[in-house]
Parts: sequence; structure tokens; C-alpha cells
Amino acid sequence: MFTNNDINLEALKRKAYNGRWATLEDGIIPLTAADPDFRTAPEIEQGIIEYLKDGYLSYGPFSGLPEFKKSVADHFNLEKHGSFSPENALAVNSAAQGMFLIASYVLNPGDEAIILDPVDFLFKKSVETAGGKVMLCPADTTTGEIDFEKMVSLINPRTKLISICNPHNPLGKVYSKEVLIKVAEIASAHDLWVMSDEIWSDIIYDHKDFHTYSSVSDKAKRKSFTVYGFSKSFGIAGLRIGAVLCNDEDILEDFTEKSNFNSTIEGVSTLSQIAGSVALEKAKPWYKEFLAHLQSNRDLAFRLLSHSEIVTPNLPEATFVLFPKIKNGMTSDEFAQHVLTHGKVAIVPGSERWFGKGAEGHIRICFSTSQEILEEGINRIITSF
Repeated sequence: MFTNNDINLEALKRKAYNGRWATLEDGIIPLTAADPDFRTAPEIEQGIIEYLKDGYLSYGPFSGLPEFKKSVADHFNLEKHGSFSPENALAVNSAAQGMFLIASYVLNPGDEAIILDPVDFLFKKSVETAGGKVMLCPADTTTGEIDFEKMVSLINPRTKLISICNPHNPLGKVYSKEVLIKVAEIASAHDLWVMSDEIWSDIIYDHKDFHTYSSVSDKAKRKSFTVYGFSKSFGIAGLRIGAVLCNDEDILEDFTEKSNFNSTIEGVSTLSQIAGSVALEKAKPWYKEFLAHLQSNRDLAFRLLSHSEIVTPNLPEATFVLFPKIKNGMTSDEFAQHVLTHGKVAIVPGSERWFGKGAEGHIRICFSTSQEILEEGINRIITSF
């Protein structure tokens, strides 16, 4: 199901944007944006078709279709130690929008938010778009460990939010229950909000256990939001579907109101919600095969890069991206440009623009493609030097 024959390059060249096939010259392999090269599960395609058959595309409930909210809550409770009811979930237009809405809800202009460094650029962008100021807390690029001493030292009266990425993009780290308890204790001691971005929480390897943030303690349940999306595990980024979860129904109700989801100003396509609901209820067998393929790709990429003289790869516990350290002295941007020019492979540089200051000296390689394309891409990277 996840062989080279299952990739429709013509379709990708028409439809796969965001630094991928549709934006690059022919002959370039994109190992860039974290988006699968495979078509989505047939169950999702069929679910959308079935929903359309009676010809009605009416307004849905403002906070989300009941079946969508239930499927998300059930998924977190079954797979991630959650304790959510359907009323604890709000449908939003992607995890990225969820992050922005949370920052806007929590922060007033001039308020400070602590984010990890390195981490995906959307954390910084969300805070700054909401008028907040970003404070960087280092995460070790080898181990993923958070510098809690530094985190505590950053807290002052203007601090309102701690944002974590779990599993971590781009480091591939899954934070343990003990680490999350520590975050909750710090947040509780200083009466801070916590946002946990868990869009990668389905892509976890070696059967490693995952705890959704709010499940680890009573302190973690307080003043916390969880963000979830479907683009990584089910390949439906174009449908723009995600969820914000919060165990406190009063807080979520206020958040829904202030985010304009209690009117037709905001709201999520019912088709997208059906796709998300069907994904969680019927497409798990497809997803499990996809996950097995990704773990095999992770191991292949790690093996190939380990034998090279140009980078030192990491072995991610989660996500479908690697974050190797550059060994030949080039900057991240220089390395990525060299590989694009001489190897015809597009990768993401570990530059401040994409991941923060702490990412410099690394590159990010996405491996959610076929074994053949991945192997060809990595061999091109290695032989381009």
C-alpha cells in the first residue's frame, strides 16, 4: 500500500504545494514539508462521497459536528490516556489555526510566552501575530531535553503562556509523563497557561507510550489547551481540519465565544469534519500500515546518513522528519542550497526562520514517501558533496 507504485507523481505535481512537488522544477525530489506523498485512506474518500450523496451541505453546529467531537475525544481517551468528553473538543480550521487562536485568547499585547528552541516556526508566529513577545527556552538538539532551569528563569509578571510541542518537531522527541508533570508544576506555581501541540502524537515509533498533557496531573488539567490535527497521520492537510481540546468546559465555552466560533464568522467545513471523524473511526488499519512503513523509512534514512561523512543523524522517537547535524562546517542555508543545486533535492534548512536560533547547523529531512524516493533523495544528498 505504501510502495513507489502507490505514488501518483502527476497528481502531486498538480496538488502538492507548500515547498513540495507542485512548487519545484521537474527532476527535484522534495523532502521538505511534512506531508505524505501517498493518497489518503480509501475509507476517508468513501466517507466524503457518502456524506455528499443526499446533496445537502447545510450549516453544521458552530463548535463542530457531534460525531467529530466524539471521535476526537474517544481517540485521545483510547490512545493517549486522555479524559475528554465530546464537549471538551472544538473543531478548528487546522492545528495551526488552533495555535493562533489560543495565543490570541491567552495573550494581550506585550505579554510573554515561553516556547522551545528549536521548534516549528508556527509557535513564534502565533505568539507574535497575537501581539505577544517570544521567550526562548532551549531544548537539547541531541536528546530533546528541556532546560527547566532556564524556563523558570524566564518567568516574570508579563509571562502568561508556556507552549510545548509533543512529540517535538523537528527533534522527534516524545516527552515522558514525568517531564510533562514538571511543566505542569512550573505553570501551576506561576499561574500560567499551557498549550500542548500534539499534532504528531499519532506518529510514534517502537510502541512508545504517549500521554496527552492534561492527563498527567490535576495541575496539568488547569489552564491548559491541547491542539490536534489530521494532516500528518491521515494526509488531509488540504481539508484544513484540527481540534482544540480543553478539560474545563467553561474555559472552552469562553474560548469558543471569543474566537468567533459561536457565529458564522468562523466555523469548519462539515466535509472536513466528516473526513476527520471517518479517519479516526474507520481508517485506523490504513494508518497502522502507514506507521509501519514510516518506521521502516526512519530506520533506512538513519542507516544511510550514519554512513555518510557530511551529517550526524538523529533517530526520532516520533514524527516523520529527521534533524541531522551538519558535519562539514556549512551553515544550514548553505547546506540546503548546495543540495538543491548539486543534488536536485529540496530539504528544509535548520535556520532561525523555520525553527529558531537553536536549530542552526542542522537540516530537516521529511521521509513520508516511498522507500525508493527516500533512498534516491538521500543518496543524492550524500553524493552532491
